[in-house]
Amino acid sequence: MFAYKQKGMSMLSWMVVLVLVAFFASAGFKLIPHYMDNRALDKMITSVEKDPSMKIGSVPEFYKYLFKGMQVNAIDLKPEEVFDIKQENNTYIVKLKYEQREPLIKNIDLVVHFDKEYRVRMQ
Repeated sequence: MFAYKQKGMSMLSWMVVLVLVAFFASAGFKLIPHYMDNRALDKMITSVEKDPSMKIGSVPEFYKYLFKGMQVNAIDLKPEEVFDIKQENNTYIVKLKYEQREPLIKNIDLVVHFDKEYRVRMQ
C-alpha cells in the first residue's frame, strides 16, 4: 500500500564512486611529484636572471648550475637530455623538453610531457 522512495545512493553506487575516487587519487598521487620536479626546474632557470650574484658566463657553466640544482632537488634526469641551451649575445635561450612515464596498471602508463622555452637575460 505504501510506496517507499529511495533516499540517497545504494550500496552499489557508493562502491562505484569509491572506486572512481580511488583510481583518480592514485593517478594524481603518481603525477604530483613530476609536476613538482618541473616546478623546481622552472625556478632554477628563472632564478639565474633574478639573482645578479650568479656569475654564469657560458653555456657549460649554465649546465653545471642546473646539474647542481637537480642534485640538490633529487631530480633524476640528465641535463644534457632535458635542456637545450644556446647563447645569443647577452641572452641564454633554454629549451626544457622531456617526458616522464609512471606505471598505472600493468601495461598502462601515465605520461606527462613538458615543453617550455625560456629567455634568460644576463646582467
